[in-house]
Amino acid sequence: MFDLDNEKNEIKSLEFEMAEPDFWSNQDKAKQKSQRLDELNNEIRQWSDMIRKIDELLVLAKEAQEEEELSLKKDIENSLQKLVSEFDSLEFYILLSGKYDKRNAIMAIHSGTGGVDAQDWAAMLLRMFIRFSEQKGWKVKIVDKSVGSEAGIKSVTMDISGRYAYGYLKAEAGVHRLVRISPFDAEKMRHTSFALVEVLPELGEVDEVKIDEKDLRVDTFLSSGHGGQSVNTTYSAVRITHIPSGLTISCQNERSQQQNKETAMKILKSKLHTQYVEKKQDEKQQLRGEYQEAAWGNQVRSYVIHPYKMVKDHRTKFETSNVDGVLDGKIQPFIEQYLRLKAKK
Repeated sequence: MFDLDNEKNEIKSLEFEMAEPDFWSNQDKAKQKSQRLDELNNEIRQWSDMIRKIDELLVLAKEAQEEEELSLKKDIENSLQKLVSEFDSLEFYILLSGKYDKRNAIMAIHSGTGGVDAQDWAAMLLRMFIRFSEQKGWKVKIVDKSVGSEAGIKSVTMDISGRYAYGYLKAEAGVHRLVRISPFDAEKMRHTSFALVEVLPELGEVDEVKIDEKDLRVDTFLSSGHGGQSVNTTYSAVRITHIPSGLTISCQNERSQQQNKETAMKILKSKLHTQYVEKKQDEKQQLRGEYQEAAWGNQVRSYVIHPYKMVKDHRTKFETSNVDGVLDGKIQPFIEQYLRLKAKK
């Protein structure tokens, strides 16, 4: 939660660090801390402005009560409505106060059971998240894509760059289920398809993740060309295997082998950090006797196109019949409901 005094103390601490002569010796960490300072100053300014407006409105309300001035009361009502709207906007960002919520996001979509229908469903989800990102003004870059043999995609990994991208999109992690009349079934039977969505924060340097080059196997393979073109195929695509964890990351959409390797390493670092955090959480849950389902068992949302139209989030119970709107990227209400639910826990 937002704590004004703690934020002010953090600003003092960061300003002290930035005054040190060797502050910029580590460029990545320095940029992160500089960005964090800008964000803190912006938050303090917004909340301080809100407090000032509330104080001014209270003084005005007292004057109106004493003078019984009707026109003044009307002005107060209008100002109060604007203030409530501003407060609601600021309050929502309190829900995005997690450690990595302001970071860019790495999102992966994997088609599940359901054959070509599932691959088509994964492609539909890709479009939905791209549309949502465009509405937010974020930049989306496809890092790796495996295309289905008939239609759709088997898997895709993308970088989503923008303020609070991870904070928003972490609400979408889990299994998404589609029920519809299959366009690939000659008998027009109803099919159920599944796709798994993974969301990671894009990390700079983190103390918990140390990668030894000896633990990596780096393979190169033919790339289909920058941007997925079928021309200029080169051995610039990179596949990195982290031997201790068994994690494998591929990247082929950058212009050079070195760029592909750097992008793959960035994703690997984020995945290893997520594993580290999840391990710590699992240890706490075991101590409390809690059970957490495996990723594919974690069904978060259902999209029903037939025999009726409905999108329902199984965590918040929020639902809408506007399936077309949701698939066109209008998922903000679902994300808000999820974040508010998490804030209550």
